[in-house]
Amino acid sequence: MKDDAVRPPTEPLVTAAEIARLAGVTRAAVSNWRRRHGNFPAPAAGSSSSPLFSLTEVRAWLEQQRKGQELSAEVRLWEFLRGAHGEDVIRGLTTVAEILSDEDDTSRAESDPALDALIDELTAGMSPADLLTDLTARYIEASGRAGSDGITSPQLIRAIQHFAGDQQGTVFDPACGIGSLLFAFGPRARALVGQDIDPVNARYAALRAGLTGILDVTVSTGDSLRADAHRGLKADLVVCEPPVGVADWGREDLLLDPRWEFGVPSRAESELAWLQHCYFHTAPGGVVVMVMPASVAYRKAGRRIRAEIVRRGLLTHVVALPPGLAAAHALSVHLWLLKRPTGSDTGAGTDFVRMTDLTENDPSEPFEPRADQSAEVSRIDLLDDTVDLTPTAHIAARLTDFAAEYAATRRAIGEQLAVLSDLLPVLEAGATGTLQDGATVSLSDLARAGLIETSADSAVSTSEQLDTDYLNGFLRSAANNRRSTSASGTFRTDARGARIPQMGIDEQRRYGAAFRALSEFEEHVKKLAELSERAASLARDGLTGGALAPPPADG
Repeated sequence: MKDDAVRPPTEPLVTAAEIARLAGVTRAAVSNWRRRHGNFPAPAAGSSSSPLFSLTEVRAWLEQQRKGQELSAEVRLWEFLRGAHGEDVIRGLTTVAEILSDEDDTSRAESDPALDALIDELTAGMSPADLLTDLTARYIEASGRAGSDGITSPQLIRAIQHFAGDQQGTVFDPACGIGSLLFAFGPRARALVGQDIDPVNARYAALRAGLTGILDVTVSTGDSLRADAHRGLKADLVVCEPPVGVADWGREDLLLDPRWEFGVPSRAESELAWLQHCYFHTAPGGVVVMVMPASVAYRKAGRRIRAEIVRRGLLTHVVALPPGLAAAHALSVHLWLLKRPTGSDTGAGTDFVRMTDLTENDPSEPFEPRADQSAEVSRIDLLDDTVDLTPTAHIAARLTDFAAEYAATRRAIGEQLAVLSDLLPVLEAGATGTLQDGATVSLSDLARAGLIETSADSAVSTSEQLDTDYLNGFLRSAANNRRSTSASGTFRTDARGARIPQMGIDEQRRYGAAFRALSEFEEHVKKLAELSERAASLARDGLTGGALAPPPADG
């Protein structure tokens, strides 16, 4: 790989999928080229699973190898934008959208003639709306490799749509980016309202809405937390994939802001500031669907705010989605669904929070959970010292048959106790010091003689003159343990360096039988400890959760 330090900082980089588009081949063909051709350009950035290549080097290689086909006008337009704007392609796309939207051609007066020619060539055979839709899809695919601000992946949009349900009326996204999530609700919404801190993203979203025929759209520029452009808005549905892990979100300037209905978020909990901002803009009976990092469900700093939304019965559903749906990273994210009560609400259904865990599902599959992937958890069970809203733990607890498992564990403990006393060998007083002071032999000598085979922490007899259980029993003696402990206190079993007492084969077998019984005893003790821990956990969780109860008092 070439040194990035000498590479021009604005040189465009492309993914394997984009190379396939350039050459007019499948992505598998690009993989074959990389494997078969030693002179194929080396990755310039990215990771082993998502490498990025220099566009200049790729084009030169394709030309040298005479690979691919004549580039289409759309590909040439994309290359033009990448060459002119590098990674900041959204500025180029905004210029294209302005030209496509400009009926009196005032935008063309300042544009590059080569760009105008490409746009004219493309719009001769397709509508401006289709061209911008294709370019947007290409931008989302290209940017999704590294997670660009302003982009919500199509898979995540599909998940949000599914769990938002058939919401109509006004839809609001306070961190709308280029508008993909907001516009997904266009066909059924009465009005769409968005805001984004990046003026280029906001401008592109507004142009995109106008060109593609999405009606009644308002997109504002500005920091939604510090400069709320829609203070009086109350929407029927608020959707948001907020910026993640932003410490400087304005806490010090907003300490007395009325939006913090559930508590002032800490600097580390910007996501909970966005959650309350979204709830503030929700109309009575309206719904919030928030994309949250999984850690927000259990971080200590946000416990009080989590407790408040649970205590009030506002949180209705938490969904753990499959990994890879977010554009910014490959980790699993959660959806939090909140509903603002109306004056006519009776409170029905607010005593439980539905927990759904889809983390093991294929992201391309429908988001309908199986019976064992979802459970209703009472608010009182969530309001403990941690207020952990992670679905996995709560679903596992609700699916446990406490009565059956507790009874089975008690029986297993009884069985273990019944055999333990019989397993412990009967031993009597020995002649003190006899074995320590007698003749010994090292296992390394026995190994050299071909009488045993050793591994890191055990020995196996290969001779009728030595008993394996006797060997391993003395291998773990206190004296050999001391030999295996370094001056710094580090312990590492040294089978070959151990020494064992010399004795006849019959005596060895006597000791070997005792060591064998001790080993079996220890295994049962270990099993008993595991069962005891399981029984205590089942009993405690079952008693506190209502699945188990003490028997009635006699008489």
